[in-house]
Amino acid sequence: MPCSPSSAKLLLLRAMKISAASRMPPVKRPIAGLAMVVFASIGGTLQGYDTGTINGILQMSDWLKTFGDPVSIPQSSVTEFDITTSMESVVVSILSAGTLLGSLGGGPIADVLGRRIGIMASCLMFSLGIAIQTGSENLSTFIVGRFFAGFGVGLVSTLVPMYQSECAPKWLRGAVVSCYSFAITIGLLLASVINNGTKGRQDHSAWRIPISIQFIWASILFVGMLWLPETPRWLVKENRDIAAAKSLSRLTSLPPSNPAVKYELEDIRTTLNSENSMGESTYRDCFRANEIKTGLRTLSGICILAFQQLTGINFLFYYGTTFFAHVGIKNPFLVSIANTIVNMGMTLPGMWGSDHLGRRPLLLWGGCVMSLCAYLIAVIGAATSVADLAPQRAIIGLMCIYIAAFASTWGPVGWVIVGEIFPLNVRAKAMSLSIASHWLLNWAISFAAPYLVNSGAGNANLGVKVFFIWGSTCAAGVLFAYFFIPETRGLALEQIDLLFQHSTPITSVSYNRELIAQRENVASANLTEGVDDDEKAIATGVGSANDGLPILDTI
Repeated sequence: MPCSPSSAKLLLLRAMKISAASRMPPVKRPIAGLAMVVFASIGGTLQGYDTGTINGILQMSDWLKTFGDPVSIPQSSVTEFDITTSMESVVVSILSAGTLLGSLGGGPIADVLGRRIGIMASCLMFSLGIAIQTGSENLSTFIVGRFFAGFGVGLVSTLVPMYQSECAPKWLRGAVVSCYSFAITIGLLLASVINNGTKGRQDHSAWRIPISIQFIWASILFVGMLWLPETPRWLVKENRDIAAAKSLSRLTSLPPSNPAVKYELEDIRTTLNSENSMGESTYRDCFRANEIKTGLRTLSGICILAFQQLTGINFLFYYGTTFFAHVGIKNPFLVSIANTIVNMGMTLPGMWGSDHLGRRPLLLWGGCVMSLCAYLIAVIGAATSVADLAPQRAIIGLMCIYIAAFASTWGPVGWVIVGEIFPLNVRAKAMSLSIASHWLLNWAISFAAPYLVNSGAGNANLGVKVFFIWGSTCAAGVLFAYFFIPETRGLALEQIDLLFQHSTPITSVSYNRELIAQRENVASANLTEGVDDDEKAIATGVGSANDGLPILDTI
């Protein structure tokens, strides 16, 4: 369909602004601005801790005595307590059901309330769920509490990466958004350590302490967001230009009148208006086949987080302690702690690698290593006895390599990709759909895992052979990343539209280098020179009141 004159004018101005912006040195956020953006990563601690804490609680004797049913041990007078496979599945997976709905609600909330206020609202919802769980006396109440906590986590998982992507500079965006994944690993480690410290208690404090500690993470995030700025891109979207300038000024420690601040705001505004020229965005627009490939980008975001879950990593973090005990590994709590330490430590190379090595290489090599390790775990476990110590050690070692590969590649990079590949006018909606796919698969795996692994009637009794499934899904993820995920390292969010327009995922690496090289070649241009008189005249014309695009000359 041919463009209208107004649309063509907007696209022309947009190209001019990107060209002008490329002649300027990148705006380097100082420590204060970066600290503001990184602080929001605490939301990942909520997600990681809540995921990891149930792993140990399911094995605590007082929790089983409170919520489980008595089980008679043959030829013994001792009565133990346990829950059925179906109830275990519900207790674990109900969190993911809540996160699925929360992630879907994150898009509308982000558009209406803003990214910052939305994060604060999610902290309140999360705290409600924690309060219900802590005070529960029966399993039904405990399950309801996990649902509300999950809803809060779902909101956080949509809003925090969105907030970070829209505030972080392009030269460090991968590392900043990866901080969210790193915070998840910190939460998982804290949950394992605290569970290990309280598991021996013989009263309700054994499981109430690990649960109630989550109030701390939610309170820190809520209070901190009171002082953090809203994202400049959302403020521009709401036509709050002065507030957007002040927000960007706080993030860059530059005055609002600085040319670098004005150019960045103009670039955001021009991109937004060129996207809005196609009409008001809806969820249907997320799947449009247009020149900037919005539909492909949305499907890519949905699939990347789906495959992130299909690696099987959260199987270990949800059921690791129970699984290790069932396959005969001694000290399952300590093995879980070791796994979470590896997970946290290896996320740091991933944070560095996403901005220095690129997104695609990490996804491809990480997926290959995970697939190989998963197949080896399954083969060794199926061919040896649980009483044989050497195969147990080999399995534990391979699991550590498997977790390390995930933590340094698919773990952080998945969140980076969905935070940066969507156009601004549909970003909130497309991100909510992508993260909903993450939680949908998370729910499916957490619900099905007990039936796949456990023995007994109605269960598949796969045990360690479940890793044949994870090895196959990791291999499928490698193929998906090769054909559908482009290289976005080092590009501004607005430049990613150009990447999708003029390249394919396979050719994106070379085109990415061309864009970066072009920017570096002209980086020595005078900062105050700006666009020439003709460009200013066109910009002023397009930015007149008639076209609804005011140009920010003074703040």
